[in-house]
Amino acid sequence: MGTRVAARQVLRWTVRNASSSVLSSPQFGRCHLQRLCIGCRLFCSSTSQNTLQSTQHDHELSPLSGRAVTELSLRSLVGMGFTDTQAEEIYDTVSKLRGGGAAKHALTTLTALFVLGLNPSSVLKLLEKCPQLYTVKESQLQQRIGNLRKLGLVEGSLQRVVAHFPQILTVPVKTVKNVVVFLREKCLFTVQQVTDILRDSPTIVVENTGQLEYKFQYVYFRMGVKQAEMVKSRLFRFTLDEVRHRHSFLERRGLYQTPDKKGQTIIINPKLDSILSVDQDTFLTHVAMASAEEYDVFKRLMAREWQEEELQQGGIEADSDDDDDDDDDDDEEETGGKSGYRKRRKK
Repeated sequence: MGTRVAARQVLRWTVRNASSSVLSSPQFGRCHLQRLCIGCRLFCSSTSQNTLQSTQHDHELSPLSGRAVTELSLRSLVGMGFTDTQAEEIYDTVSKLRGGGAAKHALTTLTALFVLGLNPSSVLKLLEKCPQLYTVKESQLQQRIGNLRKLGLVEGSLQRVVAHFPQILTVPVKTVKNVVVFLREKCLFTVQQVTDILRDSPTIVVENTGQLEYKFQYVYFRMGVKQAEMVKSRLFRFTLDEVRHRHSFLERRGLYQTPDKKGQTIIINPKLDSILSVDQDTFLTHVAMASAEEYDVFKRLMAREWQEEELQQGGIEADSDDDDDDDDDDDEEETGGKSGYRKRRKK
């Protein structure tokens, strides 16, 4: 329903901006009419990649039509459904952005967001979070939205993801695909589980895969939690420190135990969802059964302990490098000795 409303708004704006040039220039009437019909198909079926490509092709063939669509003005913004105040805010933001990319791609970005079914207020909030979207090329935006749909983010889910984390539309398709491959091959999540992760934790596409792998391994091996429970608890919304703090606190209090090779424990461990997906007061009251003061002291001690471990690890690595250098020297001396020995025997 929201997509239809957005389509009507954008089409109304397109007709209003195109009508004057069509009437005054009959030779371009056919180009405008073709573009308008293609626009109708685009808004009625937002998943059609062929329609998107044909729209871009007609855009290139019709300079007059292109000028009408790509010119950014307060009037055109108001015509798209923004209030005067919102239009001024968008216009000022685009004007302040460096380079000509923002003014060039702003209207195509706004149109794409309307086609997703977002209303003017939602679009404005989204662009306030991520003004870089103004500079994204139309072809890139289409590819990224299409790729997210292919990954299972259907209507409704896609809008919520973009509204919550608009930066996902600035991430290259290749980067998103690399994260998906990592989740499938390294972490062994199913296709549906990967879709759920992208829907619930879209920021994962900009995180370091090394950190993601360490977090996964910590929860999988150290806590004994399987993939399905990770997805249910929305694990990737939380930092590694948050996970380690709560898990270690429970473990030190005897309320959590690492399962053995058969997956068994002497005590009943709380579910990962009840550990992570609650606020700190609920966690302390109902899960850890401790006070906030105890938890604060524990976190300070753990921070110091982890820092010492990192320093020790760094010292061990440095010693290991020194040992390797010594071994190389020994090897050279030994080789030289053997070589001399062989020479003496040859004489």
